[in-house]
Amino acid sequence: MRACLIRLWSDEAGEDIAEYAVMLAVVLVIILGTVRLIGANASAVFSQVGSAIR
Repeated sequence: MRACLIRLWSDEAGEDIAEYAVMLAVVLVIILGTVRLIGANASAVFSQVGSAIR
């Protein structure tokens, strides 16, 4: 039993997957934040242009 726990504790095979998952989550949050920021600014610009044309 002790040998099994030591082997599981020292096994690093699953760490790569967890690290990639965290990296992917961070990248997605950055992308979503950027898209929302650009979307809000683009909406404001289109509203100003539309008001100026009228």
